[in-house]
Amino acid sequence: MAATGKKSVLFVCLGNICRSPIAEAVFSKMATDSGVVDKWVIDSGATSDWNIGSSPDARGLACLRKHGIETSHRARQVTNDDFMSFEYILCMDDSNMSELNRRSNLVKNNPAKVELLGSYDPQHQRIIKDPYYGSDEDFEKVYEQCARCCKAFLEKNS
Repeated sequence: MAATGKKSVLFVCLGNICRSPIAEAVFSKMATDSGVVDKWVIDSGATSDWNIGSSPDARGLACLRKHGIETSHRARQVTNDDFMSFEYILCMDDSNMSELNRRSNLVKNNPAKVELLGSYDPQHQRIIKDPYYGSDEDFEKVYEQCARCCKAFLEKNS
């Protein structure tokens, strides 16, 4: 992180196939459109190991495409090194936060700020609910929340 001179953000959810890849893709597009993408390291990961190597959920990909965003992300699990490599680790719900805080405590003197992505939501919707068992509308809601939160996060860190 410090060695590259870049800011860094890791978006995290349970499986890294729905919410966090949407947030990563949205933030990457916003950073690109703002002309600052070269100043950022942007990635996403999972608290679980369930979907390692998988593409994002087809409904999430369709939602992103509808908004003119593409991603080639493959699911991965958060590692201990991530707590040393990323300045911000932004997660989607209290369960993610609890697991990340537990893992963070195992990595001494790590600089990562673990926060809810929803803490940046101007509409104060702190939890970004998992749309996996939901409908296309649930994926759209995740997209809209991520867009609001990523915009506010990028503005605060530009």
